[in-house]
Amino acid sequence: MSTQARILVVDDHLEMGRMLQEPLTDEGYAVELATSGAEAIRLFRSGPFDAVLSDLRMEEVDGFDVLAAVQAVDPEVPVLLMTAFGGVENAVEAMKRGAWHYFTKPFRLDEVLIYLRRALEDRRLRRENRTLRQVAGRTGLGALVGHSAPMRSLYELVERVAHSEASVLIRGESGCGKELVARALHTEGERAAAPFVAVNCTALPPALLESELFGHVKGAFTGATTARRGLFVEADKGTLFLDEIGDMPAELQAKLLRVLEDGEVRAVGADASRTVDVRIVAATHQELEARVKEGKFRADLFYRLNVVTLRLPTLRERREDIPLLAEHFIARSRARNPRSKVTGFSPEVIAALGGMPWPGNVRELENLVERLVVLVPRETVELADLKLHAPEMEPEAHPLVLAQDSLWPLRRLESEYIAWVVARCGGNKTRAAELLGIDVSTIHRRDREKGSGNPPR
Repeated sequence: MSTQARILVVDDHLEMGRMLQEPLTDEGYAVELATSGAEAIRLFRSGPFDAVLSDLRMEEVDGFDVLAAVQAVDPEVPVLLMTAFGGVENAVEAMKRGAWHYFTKPFRLDEVLIYLRRALEDRRLRRENRTLRQVAGRTGLGALVGHSAPMRSLYELVERVAHSEASVLIRGESGCGKELVARALHTEGERAAAPFVAVNCTALPPALLESELFGHVKGAFTGATTARRGLFVEADKGTLFLDEIGDMPAELQAKLLRVLEDGEVRAVGADASRTVDVRIVAATHQELEARVKEGKFRADLFYRLNVVTLRLPTLRERREDIPLLAEHFIARSRARNPRSKVTGFSPEVIAALGGMPWPGNVRELENLVERLVVLVPRETVELADLKLHAPEMEPEAHPLVLAQDSLWPLRRLESEYIAWVVARCGGNKTRAAELLGIDVSTIHRRDREKGSGNPPR
C-alpha cells in the first residue's frame, strides 16, 4: 500500500503483543511491537506512527506514561489502552487523560479492528480540516473548497502570483470557479484594499460593453443622458476581472490592448484620455490559441494577457473533493432555505455523486445540492431521493469493457472493480468497503497484490 498506516503495539507480554501484531499486519497495517513502555516511547519519538495500542499495567513505565509521551509529541495520534484489570475508574481516568478508547481484556479482535479504523479515520479528518484551515488562512481562498492534489497546487500558484503585477489568464471549463480564483488573486495581493470589479464579456452587446468598460460622456450616443466613468476607472488601483475574454468583439480587443500598453482609457465621446492603474485578470473556457489562428482573437492581445496562466481542474479531475464540496454546499443552501431538514448525504449518494460526469463542474454540483436541500423532506438524502429529483444525473458506467474473445479470471475482475469503487469514493477505502459489502482488509490485500507487480490471476 502506498499510504500504509503505522501502528505501535505495546505490551510487556510478548505473546499478547504478537497476538495483536499478526492480525493487524494481515489487515494491511505496518506494525511495530514494543515490549515495554520505555521502548514504546523511544520508538514513537524516532518515527511517525498513526495510532498506538498500549497495555495499561506495565512495570516502571505504564500505559498512562506512554499516553502522556505520545500526546507531548503529537496530540492527534490516537492512543487505545488495554488492560486485564477492568473497572469504571480506570476507564474514566483513561478518557480524562485523553485516550481515544479503552479495552478490557479479554477483548474481541474484531472490536479492536473496528475502533482502530474509527480512530484512524478520525485522525485523518482532523488533519484534513487543519490543513484546509491553514491553506485558507494562508492563501485567502476561503471561497474555494478542496484538498485534492490539483487544488493544493492551485492554492500554491495563487499565493505566488497574487503578489505580482503580471496579467493573469485563468483557463478552465465553465463552472470551475474562475471568478473565485480571480477574487483570491486580488484579496491576497497588494491591491486588496482597492476595488475588485468583474464583467462578463458575453453578457452585453458590443456597444454597451464598450461603454461599460471605458465609460462615456453625456450625449455620446442615443440614451446617454448622463456620463458614466466605466469599469476601468472604477477599478483604478485595484483589479479588473474580464470573464470570457475569448468572446470579446474584435473592435474592443484593439481598444483593450491600448489600455494594457499605455495605461490610459478614453471614454466613448471624450476628447481626452485618463490614466488608470489597473491589474487585469482575464478568464476563458476557450482555446485562445485556436481563436488566434482563426483570426478571431488578436495575437498581440493574447500575449499581453497570457503572462501567467492558471489552469483550473475540472470536477472530474478532483472527484475526491466531492464529499467536502457537498457538505459545503449543504451548509450554504440551508442558510438560504432555513426550513430544510437536510443535513447530509448517505454514503451511497456520495459514491453516486463521485461517479457522475459533471459537465457543468462545481456549479452543476452546487445547483444539484440546492435542489436536494429544497426538495428532500428528511435529514439524510438517500439514493432514491437522488434518482427521484435528479434522474438526469446518471453515474458514469464502469469503464471495464472486455472484448468478446477476452477472458479474465474472476479475481482480476474483482480487483479492477474494487479499484474503481475506491476511486469513485475519493480514495476513502472505508466508505468503499461499506458500499461493496466487504471488509476493508480485502481492499488492502488487493492493493498489496497490485503493488507487488503481480496482479491476481
